[in-house]
Amino acid sequence: MRIMRELTRRGPVFIATKLGMQASTVGRVLRRHQTPLLRELDPVTGTVIRATRHSAHRYEHTHPGSLIHVDVKKLGRIPDGGGWRAHGRAERPANKRGLGYDYVHAAIDDHSRVAFIEIHDDERGPTCAGFVERAIAFYASLGVGVERVITDNAWAYRHSTAFRTALTDHGIKQKFIRPHCPWTNGKAERLIRTLLSEWAYHEPWLSSADRAAALPAWLEHYNTERPHTALGGQPPISRLSPT
Repeated sequence: MRIMRELTRRGPVFIATKLGMQASTVGRVLRRHQTPLLRELDPVTGTVIRATRHSAHRYEHTHPGSLIHVDVKKLGRIPDGGGWRAHGRAERPANKRGLGYDYVHAAIDDHSRVAFIEIHDDERGPTCAGFVERAIAFYASLGVGVERVITDNAWAYRHSTAFRTALTDHGIKQKFIRPHCPWTNGKAERLIRTLLSEWAYHEPWLSSADRAAALPAWLEHYNTERPHTALGGQPPISRLSPT
């Protein structure tokens, strides 16, 4: 059980599913062996890092669409044939360094945790505006009307006319996290941590295109199949009414 935790860096619900056990039993065993919590581990290496909860207050909006968390994560592009994760740092050709970044734009509904994710070449205002427009349309296709969007204070979110207009045109209120308080946007942060460990760094991809091609299937799994601890072991889609 501890070996599976170390290899997969997944929670009791996932481990219990694989072992045919109750999640509560897995949780007790992990606590008995003083296994570090996932939030205390580096999502890539699994090593213990310092992590402190800055606020004990947890919140969840009462209905889907009440608040959508939005964030962006930069991922280094992978050279064709694979990068250092596939071949090791010593074997990485010098002429394949510095390929730039893929920008993973992510949105997640505060109540249901249903997520919408796209990969783009940048995080400029027009790109962020286009992403949030498509996110709004995605949630609308599920019968969810977006009321508020919360982001960090990145330039594109704070100062872009295109991004602000995309929200006001739909009557959506824009909210910002307090400076230096990233946990305010914690559900987006947690989504990104999950997609890094279960998708982006899940295997040594042989190109950025291969990594990107695997994203839709992972996102479908996340929304419709993957047990979510905060939802009592049910997938996010379970919190939306049938449309």
